[in-house]
Amino acid sequence: MISNNENSLTRKAYAKINLALDVIRRREDGYHEVRMIMQTVDLYDVLTFIKTSSPGITVVTDKEGLPGDESNLIYKAVRLIMENYPVHQGVRIELEKRIPMAAGMAGGSTDAAAVFHGLNELFGLGMSENEMCALGVKIGADVPYCIQGGTALSEGIGEVLTKLEDAPPCYVLIAKPDIDVSTKYVYENLRVDKLDRHPDIDGMRAAIGEGDLHKMTGYMENVLETVTAAAYPVIGEIKDFMKDRGALNALMSGSGPTVFGIFEREEEARKAYAELKEAFLADQIFVSEWVSGKKAYEDRNRA
Repeated sequence: MISNNENSLTRKAYAKINLALDVIRRREDGYHEVRMIMQTVDLYDVLTFIKTSSPGITVVTDKEGLPGDESNLIYKAVRLIMENYPVHQGVRIELEKRIPMAAGMAGGSTDAAAVFHGLNELFGLGMSENEMCALGVKIGADVPYCIQGGTALSEGIGEVLTKLEDAPPCYVLIAKPDIDVSTKYVYENLRVDKLDRHPDIDGMRAAIGEGDLHKMTGYMENVLETVTAAAYPVIGEIKDFMKDRGALNALMSGSGPTVFGIFEREEEARKAYAELKEAFLADQIFVSEWVSGKKAYEDRNRA
């Protein structure tokens, strides 16, 4: 899926999940201060970048209801780059959307991240990863992480990143029920001062460093479930369904509604996948694995 020539290139944009998500406080500027452990998974959109002779930005998507206008994060990323770097030609970007939308998997943010990598190479802009992240956070808090990828501790509003050791290998069952959740709605309805417990982010970080999958999954927790799972009981149903079929643990990703379960063995994950499809609890289901930061970077930048 990685291809390029002088006038075009094609790149992957990987989805993420939150292995743990804590919200520390709501800041005076309206943003929330978070501590999260993020992980790239092998589920991705495909973006093709094409130089055009006429100036301007054209974004074409393959999904009805996903416009390519100025509201699209891809468009916003291109415009921001053009405002800050010498891009003297127009660009057309074609999006093949595979990551579920409004799913808590950073689908829009990872597409924007791919734009930074793609235009950086296509136009020879010489942006460093740090420079890309500094611009990317102006589009969305998850964009810097998606630029980097892999296993990472994310703090601040999401832009303060610490690369971690690769999470222990496993198989990940991902399921998005047929509902869409607004991230804005979830954060606006989160009562940080009313939370009676917080995830042990440092404990999970230590477990990842030890390479202990069982210990790591024991720390999986997401405070946003107090809003989203309370509003949509199907989230809890999917979590229980996965754990009943061998998942070491299951959790909602981000603001939801996507749920993921961690399995040690592929055959268990595949069996749970088939049974979950028959149960009609989710309309988009995938079996995936981790993607390291190195692989995510190479898939976005390989010549």
